[in-house]
Amino acid sequence: MSSMLAELLAAPGVVETCELAGPIGFMALHGGCLERGTAEVARAAAKASGSSCYLVEQPEGFRWHVPSHLHAPESSPALRSFLDHVETVISIHGYGRDGFWTRILVGGANREFATRCAVGLRSEIDGFEIVDEVSDIPAALRGLHPKNPVNLARGGGIQLELPPRIRGLGPHGNLDHVAAIVAALVQVAR
Repeated sequence: MSSMLAELLAAPGVVETCELAGPIGFMALHGGCLERGTAEVARAAAKASGSSCYLVEQPEGFRWHVPSHLHAPESSPALRSFLDHVETVISIHGYGRDGFWTRILVGGANREFATRCAVGLRSEIDGFEIVDEVSDIPAALRGLHPKNPVNLARGGGIQLELPPRIRGLGPHGNLDHVAAIVAALVQVAR
């Protein structure tokens, strides 16, 4: 059992949300102030596509990064329910690295779905490079750990690492970018 996840979920102000709907599941494990904008993107894409949604959101001033592979389903009945319900997961993460400000990284173990997602993102989003070749994604951002929840659903899933500007953050971010990624993800989910 991952005591780190249980401790995180018990912390004041941390909100865990699980909404079961369609067989595609959007997930944001580091929402709220930790990876800003990720929960909002996941929630909006799930709602617009009739998909399921699982979120963990941290309050302002609370920044505890529990690695994805330590988000163990046995530590959260809601996460277990989500993973049992969905067929495929699209996990939304945020990152920022020099030289990667306009790169959307498509990781996760379901490489066939990653390729299809990358094609869809390329057709819908301008001004960003979609990187789906695993060897071109920094190792820590690949989402390939076998215990990462993105890989635990029946059909596995993909981990999208979004730079700040596509989440509407920073001097070059705007709401048009957020609308574009949500619209693209809705198309992928359908």
